Amino acid sequence: MAFLSAPPSTAYFSNLANHSLDSPLISPRFSVLGLGFRGVSHGVVVRSSNQAEALVDFTKISDVPLLSCLEAIERLKTYQDKQKSKQEYLAMYSSIFGGITTDKAAMVIPMDDHMVHRGHGVFDTAAIMDGYLYELDQHLDRFLRSASMAKIDPPFDRESMRRILIQTVRASQCRKGSLRYWLSAGPGDFQLSPSGCQQSALYAIVIQDLSPFDPKGIKVVTSSVPIKRPQFATMKSVNYLPNVLSKMEAEENGSYAAIWLDEDGFIAEGPNMNVAFVTKEKELVMPHFDKILSGCTAKRVLALAEGLVKEGKLRGIRMGNLSVEEGKKADEMMLIGSGVLVRPVLQWDEHVIGDGKEGPVSLALLDLILDDMRSGPPTVRVPVPY
Repeated sequence: MAFLSAPPSTAYFSNLANHSLDSPLISPRFSVLGLGFRGVSHGVVVRSSNQAEALVDFTKISDVPLLSCLEAIERLKTYQDKQKSKQEYLAMYSSIFGGITTDKAAMVIPMDDHMVHRGHGVFDTAAIMDGYLYELDQHLDRFLRSASMAKIDPPFDRESMRRILIQTVRASQCRKGSLRYWLSAGPGDFQLSPSGCQQSALYAIVIQDLSPFDPKGIKVVTSSVPIKRPQFATMKSVNYLPNVLSKMEAEENGSYAAIWLDEDGFIAEGPNMNVAFVTKEKELVMPHFDKILSGCTAKRVLALAEGLVKEGKLRGIRMGNLSVEEGKKADEMMLIGSGVLVRPVLQWDEHVIGDGKEGPVSLALLDLILDDMRSGPPTVRVPVPY
């Protein structure tokens, strides 16, 4: 089985201890990581192991080093240590090795997994807030619907997967962040058909992210990247290239996200979030979920918005088709999703939304969803038994 990287076996370390650099186990042409690379490249001599600085310019070497498992893992760790990110990966579960690891270098999946080279996989997520998993069951239900649409038979039943996910968060000790998990057709070969895959695979990663949710208004543009057809748009698969290109298009134009229109020209969704509007009649309107992903956060926001109707801040809530013209004339526009929660939109293309400021309904909905994450009912908050 071909792995991106994998923990070396005990037997490997035992053999390593009994071999020198001139033994068959370790090629004399390539030294252990940190001792230097012996070779010549384009007339430039690379420093050998007996010199103080053993830096290698990997853009100029003529021979690619053949690494042992240990060397590959050490290089991977060095690479990871140099990466700067607001996110920390605290734990991973893999059904391939049948357990949880907190070592980032072991958080890998097989290259011959069909999710990697064929995109045959689905995923979902759940926020972690104050030691609780938010809307885990709602996301897990959608996860299994996506798996069914992708014709992936899970390796475990629903309750077993739920237990695995909670235990992975417990092992991570993460109190704020997110849990992301995948079902793939599994490893087996590099063919197109999954018939060679012995078993589907479940993976999960706990991501710590301490950055606060940002209520500041943003700009969006209309996406020129074609929207996915409903069969694929309603499934949360790993095929996110259109989403990525749409997001990149927005960033290239100084915006946060790009808005997709459906095949009839109606407003659809953002690259990884739903979109909603407050009309001049104080009605909260969101596009139907029949052609786009059914957002768990969006549906929860719609439920919480009923409180604003009772308070008189909204006159009504409905799902329906909106034209671009209607959307741009709205008093408020917002993006809704597990990553952004509720994010006000101040400008769409060259058109200013409302008065160009964060709208009161958008901000009220953000407060409601944050309160729900911190103190909502047991139906949306699952405690993690640390």
